[in-house]
Amino acid sequence: MLLRWFLSIFLNAVALIAVAQLFSSFHLDGFGTALLASLILSILNIFIKPILIVLTLPITFVTLGLFLFVINAVTLMITQGVMDSSFVIDSFGTAVIAAIVISILNLLLNRLIKDTFRPQ
Repeated sequence: MLLRWFLSIFLNAVALIAVAQLFSSFHLDGFGTALLASLILSILNIFIKPILIVLTLPITFVTLGLFLFVINAVTLMITQGVMDSSFVIDSFGTAVIAAIVISILNLLLNRLIKDTFRPQ
C-alpha cells in the first residue's frame, strides 16, 4: 500500500511537469519541486479536500460533480501557497485548467501502470 502511494506521488509529479510544459503560466523549477508539490498535494487531498467536498456538496450536486475541478484547483492553489517561489500558478483560471489536465493525465498514467503491472 505504501508503494502504491509513492507510485501515485511519482505519477502526479510527472503530470505536474507535463502541465508545466503545456502552460506558460504554470511554473515548476524542476522534478524535485514537482515531487515536493505532489507530496503536499496528496497530503492536502487526504485532509483538506474531504472537508471542501462536504462544505460544497450542494453546488457539486447541482453541477453534476464538475465543481470538483474547482476544488482540485483550490488544493493546487493551497499547495502553491505552502511552497516557495519554485512553484507558481499565475491565476485561478490556470489552476482550474491545470486541475482538469492533471486529472486526465493521472487517470491515463494510472491505467497504463496498473495494466502493465497487473498479474495475468
